[in-house]
Amino acid sequence: MNRIAFLLSATLLTAACTFAQAALPPVRIILVGDSTVAVKSGWGPGFCADVDSQVTCLNMAKGGRSTSSYRAEGSWAQVMDQLKRNAQFSATYVLIQFGHNDQPGKPGRSTDLATEFPANLRQYVQDVKATGAQAVLITSLTRRSFKDGKVKDDLLPWADATKKVAADEGVPVLDLNAESLAAVEKMGPVEANTLAMAPPPADVAAHAASGTSMAAPKTPTPPPNAVERPGEAAPLFDYTHLGDKGSAYFGRMVANELTAAVPALQPYMKN
Repeated sequence: MNRIAFLLSATLLTAACTFAQAALPPVRIILVGDSTVAVKSGWGPGFCADVDSQVTCLNMAKGGRSTSSYRAEGSWAQVMDQLKRNAQFSATYVLIQFGHNDQPGKPGRSTDLATEFPANLRQYVQDVKATGAQAVLITSLTRRSFKDGKVKDDLLPWADATKKVAADEGVPVLDLNAESLAAVEKMGPVEANTLAMAPPPADVAAHAASGTSMAAPKTPTPPPNAVERPGEAAPLFDYTHLGDKGSAYFGRMVANELTAAVPALQPYMKN
């Protein structure tokens, strides 16, 4: 193939791809959850960077929220207000991930695992269905704390409860908890620490090589000019929240799981 023919073929291919993307009907994806989904601390920004221009990706997750407090404070009402305006989209998907703040020890947020947590998730799903949108449940992103080379899997009961609600309600579920835990465990604690919002303190970094994580500092010193806004995680090292690298990594993981669970969204994801 000569140079002119090659350039012509490349131009035609680019034009075809552009036309194919433009021909896709617009869809909307709304993200609901806690800080492990939210802007600046979760996988949400990485996920939204992986969708194409025909997708309106709206991250409505907020730090520190549980299935109970997200509704009680009025954040869910804001989502429902968005869902009153579906006409411009061929479909709207609401991705919902909770669990971290539903665990015991979270005053004003904790929910009972056997009763409140599944009931709250079920109500979210039913609310979404009533608007004609599609609910997708997601199990909680793993924490990245290790003991003897294994990740501490303290979110499994909440993941199991989420999967049960999805099965009962007949909606897709992404098992992010299982996939993220397997990926983090394969990385090991040293590499997993690079996914955090800030580098680990020197003693934490050194200890990670043993295969067991030190406790993250409870009152760490924030980096210069660090600002924590209400509803956002402070930009500090811990084993839960994500920096840019972690957001991109797990955002792509969610995108891949979503297209497997909802094949209609495959054309909307960047390669």
